[in-house]
Amino acid sequence: MKYIFYSLFVFIILSCGNNKDEDIIEDGAVVEKLAGDFKFTEGPAADSEGNVYFTDQPNDRIMKWSIKDELTTWMQPSGRSNGLCFDNEDKLWSCADEKNELWIIKPNKEVEVLLDSYKGSKLNGPNDVWVAPDGSAFFSDPFYKRPWWDRDTTQQDGQCVYYLPANESQLIRVIDDLEQPNGIIGTPNGKILYVTDIKDKKTYSYSIGAAGQLTNKKLFCKMGSDGMTLDNLGNLYLTNADGVTIFNKNGKQIKNISINEAWTANVCFGGSDMKSLFITAKSGFYRIRMKVKGVGSQ
Repeated sequence: MKYIFYSLFVFIILSCGNNKDEDIIEDGAVVEKLAGDFKFTEGPAADSEGNVYFTDQPNDRIMKWSIKDELTTWMQPSGRSNGLCFDNEDKLWSCADEKNELWIIKPNKEVEVLLDSYKGSKLNGPNDVWVAPDGSAFFSDPFYKRPWWDRDTTQQDGQCVYYLPANESQLIRVIDDLEQPNGIIGTPNGKILYVTDIKDKKTYSYSIGAAGQLTNKKLFCKMGSDGMTLDNLGNLYLTNADGVTIFNKNGKQIKNISINEAWTANVCFGGSDMKSLFITAKSGFYRIRMKVKGVGSQ
C-alpha cells in the first residue's frame, strides 16, 4: 500500500512538472490574425517599448505594429529588407538583400550601410541577424534567388554565418559547414548562439567566445527553421510549414502553435509587457498571448 501511494505521489509530481513545462500560453488565448494581404511577411523585431516591426519583402517595405494596436507602413522602399533586429540603442539592423547589404536604420530612418561583401566578393544575401549585448552581430547568408536580382549565381564559395565585431567593418566567417543557414538568435547573456540549417532540417547551438569565435557545436533538435526567438525560460521558438514549434532549453519539444498558412516565416515577442508572441506567416500577421515573455534583442 505504501509503495502504491509513493508511486502515485511521484507520478503526480512528475506530471505537474511536465505540465508546468508546457504551460506557457495564457489561459484561453487563441491565435489572432491582426492583418493580412501581404506578399510575404518576415523579420519581426520589437523595439524597447514593445512596438513590433516586420517586413513585407516583395512589397519592399517595413511595417510597424504599435503597442496601441495600430498598423502603419514605417519605411518604403526598404532595400528589400528581410530579417530585422534591434540593438540596445533602438537602432534597427536590417538584412537588406536588394543589394546584398547589412544596414543599420536609426530611429529617424537614416540608413547606414555597413557592408555588402566578404573578401571582395558580394555576399549571397544577408537573411537573418542577431545583435549581441556588446553591439557585435551574427548574421546568416544563404543563397535564395530573388526576382529583383540580375544574377543567378553566387560569388561566395558557400552559404555561411558571419560575425561583425562591434564598431568594426571587417567580417569574420564563423560557420561554413551548414548546407543553408537561416534562422539565428543568441541568448540575452551573449553566451549561446542558435543557428538553423533549414535545408538539412537541423538546429544547432554554439558557445560564443570573447572575440565571437564559436565552439562546442551541439545538435539542439532535428528541425529546421526560417526564424527564431527565445523566452525568459530559455525556450526556443522555431518556424516552418508546421507553424511555431517550441522547444525547452534541453531540446525537448513542448508545444506547437498551428498557423493557418502554408508557411510560418518568423516570430518575436512584443507588446508593452513583452508577453505577446507575434508571428509572420506568408500573407498574414498574427499574435497570441503568452505567460512567458521575450528577452534580449528580438
